[in-house]
Amino acid sequence: MNFFKRAWLNLTAKKGRSILLILVTSAIMLFVLAGLLIRNAADTATSNAKKSVGATVTLSANREAAFKKMRSSTSTKKSSKPKLTTSPVKLSDAKKIAKLSNVSSYSATVSTSANAKGFDAISTSSSSSTGGGMGMKGGMSSSSSSGDIAISGVTSTASTSAFEEKSSKITKGRGITTSDEGTNNVVIESELAKEDSLSVGDTIKLKATTGSKKTYTMKIVGIYKASSSTSTQQGPGATDPSNSVYTSYTFANTVKGSKYKNTADSVTFNVSDPAKVSSVKTAGKKLINTSKYSLSTNDSSYQTVKASMDNVKSFADKIVWLVAIAGTIILALIVILMIRERRYEIGVLLSLGEARWKIVAQFFVEMVMVLIVSIVIAGAGGKFVGNKLGQQLVSQQTTTATTSSTSTQTQGGQPGGSGGAPSGNSKPSGNMGGGGAPGDSSSSSTSSTKQAELDVSVTVLDLVELGGFGLAIMFLSIMLASGGILRLQPKKVLID
Repeated sequence: MNFFKRAWLNLTAKKGRSILLILVTSAIMLFVLAGLLIRNAADTATSNAKKSVGATVTLSANREAAFKKMRSSTSTKKSSKPKLTTSPVKLSDAKKIAKLSNVSSYSATVSTSANAKGFDAISTSSSSSTGGGMGMKGGMSSSSSSGDIAISGVTSTASTSAFEEKSSKITKGRGITTSDEGTNNVVIESELAKEDSLSVGDTIKLKATTGSKKTYTMKIVGIYKASSSTSTQQGPGATDPSNSVYTSYTFANTVKGSKYKNTADSVTFNVSDPAKVSSVKTAGKKLINTSKYSLSTNDSSYQTVKASMDNVKSFADKIVWLVAIAGTIILALIVILMIRERRYEIGVLLSLGEARWKIVAQFFVEMVMVLIVSIVIAGAGGKFVGNKLGQQLVSQQTTTATTSSTSTQTQGGQPGGSGGAPSGNSKPSGNMGGGGAPGDSSSSSTSSTKQAELDVSVTVLDLVELGGFGLAIMFLSIMLASGGILRLQPKKVLID
């Protein structure tokens, strides 16, 4: 009789022992599978973070160099008043960096302000303010360089984080698109529209606060609703967020003055692979005048998710190895006890001339049959255990990561965030994300939290990997327990 048949008959004849082996092995396989699922899910979450969270490199004026130059001029001319001079970013330089590998898209921020003319801006009053009011209806003092209408020049409102994160949404008409370049089209906030009885198709006038202080006639093409939780600017001269309007970046530059044509306050490049953000920054520095401009990186969202998932993955690896080691020891003890009670059977087989390796192989086949049933049981319950354990781990890691992310956030400036450089002039395509409307400072932490969710699911590959671990455990267990078989003498066994 071959050892395969003997293994099958032994398992079916001794059902109690077989069921015990299946239960013990199933428990071991269940926790090994849970560890594998969590580890694989953490890898997937980290991989997804590269695609969705990403990283950015921002090109802006080199303020450090500007301050150094200011201090130098002040020391030579002690009578003159210190003046900080920065250079606007040229879009021609941005296009050079946009052609680098791993740069998927870029967006330009153009922010300015103007005074309302012929309609009233929303005034904001504060009980703590002297005179009872912080804002002024219809405009600010003529000596002020800041207007009561905040202008955010964008390529597309849909690409700004305010609209991507749904903190702002178009309620009437449409948003700003690339087709609005070179036009005086504008999107205004719903509260401002109600205050002045404005609707889509109407026109408003904005008066520049600098240069020739020219008055521009704007056509309203859309009305948006800002979130009620939108933060406001603080301090003297602050304007209500309802006074924030979106226009094409070309118009924002026009209001700022002719010298700002084809420039931006800053340009943000989206890096497709966060791991390459440093190399993109290094390559970008070679393409710009570093005495005027600086490149700064921001991959905090990706690093937050990656750190959380690395911790989860590390814990999952420990689960796998600890359970595998403990399982090997437990199964080895069970097999040793099983062999002791089958000494007579082994002695008979040896006396009949059966090879020792075949007897060891019989035990191995028995355990493999038990393993197959155990894998089926573990596969059925592995997703449930993996989900419960994984979400508990992620919950702890997300709490830590969100706290860390919140503590390092900086408050935004003008609403609207970033617009975009001309689409079509850039080699990369796709959304040109960037900053956002007020209140968007929370969007990075929200994104990180979403990316920290684990998708634990059992696949055929997971079961194959589990089978590999199971076979390794069985093999080690049998090898540890088979030392006694190799030393047994059939004559002595039968006499005893």
